[in-house]
Amino acid sequence: MAEATDQTPTRPKAAAAAPKFGDDPNSAVDAQAALVMRKGFLDDVIDGIQMGLMAIILISLVLVAVFSDSLPVLYPVLKPLYAFVGSIPSKLTRLPEYALIVKDGVPTTTDEALLLMAAFSSWFDQLLSSLPYKECVLVFSWAIYLWEAKLDVRQRERLHEVRRPAAISAFIPRQAYLEANAYGLDKSSLSLVRNAFMQIQTTVIIFYNLTPWLWYVIVDAVEDYTGYGPEYEITHSVVYFIAVTLISTVLSLPFDLYSTFVVEKKHGFNKQTIGLYVTDMIKTLLLTALLGGPIVAAFLWVIIKTGSQFYFYAWALMAAVQLLAIVIYPTFIQPLFNKFEPLPEGELRNEIEALASRLNFPLKKLYVVDGSKRSSHSNAYVFGFLKSKRIVIYDTLINQCTTEEIVAIVGHELGHWKKNHILRMLTAVQIQTFVIFYAFSRFVGERRMYNSFGMDTMPVLVGLIFFQYLYQPLDSLLSFATNVLSRAHEFDADAFSKKLGYSKPLASALVKLQIENKGIMNPDPLYSAYHYSHPPLVERLNAINDPDVAPKTE
Repeated sequence: MAEATDQTPTRPKAAAAAPKFGDDPNSAVDAQAALVMRKGFLDDVIDGIQMGLMAIILISLVLVAVFSDSLPVLYPVLKPLYAFVGSIPSKLTRLPEYALIVKDGVPTTTDEALLLMAAFSSWFDQLLSSLPYKECVLVFSWAIYLWEAKLDVRQRERLHEVRRPAAISAFIPRQAYLEANAYGLDKSSLSLVRNAFMQIQTTVIIFYNLTPWLWYVIVDAVEDYTGYGPEYEITHSVVYFIAVTLISTVLSLPFDLYSTFVVEKKHGFNKQTIGLYVTDMIKTLLLTALLGGPIVAAFLWVIIKTGSQFYFYAWALMAAVQLLAIVIYPTFIQPLFNKFEPLPEGELRNEIEALASRLNFPLKKLYVVDGSKRSSHSNAYVFGFLKSKRIVIYDTLINQCTTEEIVAIVGHELGHWKKNHILRMLTAVQIQTFVIFYAFSRFVGERRMYNSFGMDTMPVLVGLIFFQYLYQPLDSLLSFATNVLSRAHEFDADAFSKKLGYSKPLASALVKLQIENKGIMNPDPLYSAYHYSHPPLVERLNAINDPDVAPKTE
């Protein structure tokens, strides 16, 4: 008789969960995706701050609605703000009236224009004599910080995404996309902490009048050790400049060390040793003192000697310094940090020289630089004046790209030369510098500004520091405008390289460099518009593939 068997039905095994990101649920891709998606302590802090701000806004709205008439009595410090907010409706209703006043006030003759300028100048002088400088600086500083912090948070949310946008999925591997986001998240974490620290540091310096405190410490020390009294303002200023440089270096050192030896090393970029890092820092500090000190002294001497019209002479001096720096930096200063050697004979050198000859580019030297000594990031650039031009290629670029791709990149750089982009940017910088010095000339003699920050003397260098705080909002706008111009130049240079016949190798080189450098593949639009000097990868590729651009016209 056959042995009875257990006929109890068995439960079928559950099917293995389908992997989310790769072919294997335990694959490196899925592990990387889980890492990118994970929200850490810093993300919790950001969420808490945003929720707290929302709660404060809601509570404030409720208080305004319930106690609107009593707020100035309950909180006298808010009386000016309440009066300003309360006047907004009436001002809005009078906008048509204001528009007519502006229209009628538009000058139609030269004399009317001069009278208007004189009236504006008089009004501006009255404003300067009554401006609450310290309060304005604190408000400007925190407004810009909060705006940029919000952009950083928006960018961080993009970096937590693990699925590639359709626009890049065809040519960016998922692993590369996730690695770039992981690198971006680590840099974002460091940036958020550093920016918060710097903002608190700036607030403490301004609130507790540490800038004038350090100035008077320097003045007393110089006078005690050298006998140079208050009449030696330039000497005091040079020592103050060196002291501020040293203090800034020390305060930023922990963040720089973490960036170099933790973040960059973690993601395979850092090649520096501690010894090389320290050597570079010492060289930088020595150059700052040896070159920056005389420049500061010359700048202050010009201001003191040329009176109220100093802005023109100071601008001319700084323009000459900038032009000189363009000449000496790559020739004398950069070789102190990197080794430049002629690009060896071979296909790459022949192709680049042929391209330069084709474009009548006055190529004098063709170098390869040991960028791999410090980092695996790559680059190539053109420098030089008039008929003495040089092309520099990083050794990392040679290792990462093919000959044709490198020539396409050089074609892009030569596009900047051919289209006079460098001259345009230099002109924009000079205009900006002139505007800064002219505006500074209106503030430098305003005693109220110095008194507001706790000073009873009026040293020019310290006045420039105070003015830079006040200038922050306009500086942010001008930096944004500069980035807009720079992105337009990048599109123009890409189009130039395409017209040379390098559209495909240029596109493939951009993709390779984006992957090798772990650049952000899908940035937040507002963040990239505000911060990026180069267009995002997708925008550049779309422009290169635009059929409206002729494939070869140069």
